[in-house]
Amino acid sequence: MTRVGKYHVALVGVAALILLMSLVRIASGQDNITSSGTIAAALTLAVPIALAGLGGLWAERAGVVNIGLEGMMVLGTWFAGWAGYQWGPLAALAAGLLGGALGGLLHAIATVTFGVDHIISGVAINLLGPGITRFLSEVLYKEGTPANEAGAGITTSPSIGKPTEVSLPLLSDGPDLLGKLESTHWFLLSDLAGILRGLTHNVSVLVVLAVLLLPLTYFVLWRTAFGLRLRSAGENPWAAESLGVNVYRIKYLAVVISGAFAGLGGVFLVFFSTKYVEGQTNGRGFIGLAAMIFGNWRPGGLMAGASLFGYADGLQLRSSGAITSFFLFGALLLLIYLGMQIRRLTSAEVGDRSVTQYTVTAAAALGMVVTFWLWLAVDRLPEELVYMTPHVLTLLVLLVASQRLRMPKADGVVYRRGEQH
Repeated sequence: MTRVGKYHVALVGVAALILLMSLVRIASGQDNITSSGTIAAALTLAVPIALAGLGGLWAERAGVVNIGLEGMMVLGTWFAGWAGYQWGPLAALAAGLLGGALGGLLHAIATVTFGVDHIISGVAINLLGPGITRFLSEVLYKEGTPANEAGAGITTSPSIGKPTEVSLPLLSDGPDLLGKLESTHWFLLSDLAGILRGLTHNVSVLVVLAVLLLPLTYFVLWRTAFGLRLRSAGENPWAAESLGVNVYRIKYLAVVISGAFAGLGGVFLVFFSTKYVEGQTNGRGFIGLAAMIFGNWRPGGLMAGASLFGYADGLQLRSSGAITSFFLFGALLLLIYLGMQIRRLTSAEVGDRSVTQYTVTAAAALGMVVTFWLWLAVDRLPEELVYMTPHVLTLLVLLVASQRLRMPKADGVVYRRGEQH
């Protein structure tokens, strides 16, 4: 399929998804499914996941597995909170990037220079991040310090300023035409208005920066000579070495940039809550890693994965009752899949039909019936299950997507110059 054809398929898929969400909203009566508030919350919650995923993308495309993204995000949050209350938002941004980059540098030293197993190094950084930040908080935020007098505690920093927010004139600000159209609750039209308003009303400048980093990453990694060298280091570093590429330097750069992206995700969390709070990453580094894997180590797929996880998180925050609409949504998706499977079976010759096809079709039919029954029978999920929704969705998505994934060939392989495996 050509690139233009893929874009067309993606656009048709997005249009079908919006249509399906509109149908679910009408059937369930849950207006929060496509409300501007839910979409704005989803955007806010998807950004740190996407930034962590981008960090993982840079490292793993260069052949270094980075499961230390969570620890690097933690370092980014602490340094952003510490610098932000003293010197403002720009200092918070720079310090958060630096904190994450330092975590990336530590990971690069361990894996690239000393050949430590990538998983072990990543786990160590995930343990070091919270430990280092707690130690620094106890030293710099204890009673009697200037930070403590400004409102800091052992687990929090003083408040910092928020970055500028922008809105789209006329459509989502002032006359707010999109808001008026959303309030009509018309089929499809109000859903489109709610989605567009959520994406354009009071959007932080940092969100705009994060969104722009996705196409910028694609351009750098897939359209420049530097990106080609970096990806070659992740596919076959010895072949890259034979062509004169300094593989060690490429890997170091990629992993440090990876940490900086994770730190930037931490900065965003600090700006969202206006201060550093211990534990505020809440596993988003791991979810970002899952989004990157779901996206098949590509920025476009990563964006889709981060949007999915961010939407699930945003919906459960806006309306825990609306989470049950996922059952209806799943039933409709399974119905569509079932129709496609039946069409394949009926169009194939009897001898070409396999037992696996019949089994998958029967499983899809059973799943559709069960999820539809759950939507009818369950009015409200327990709060514990609602809180777990983003993490359960992460596992389900990885389970479904695992069959079509292709990681870089030398991802996680210990590289030594002149010692081809």
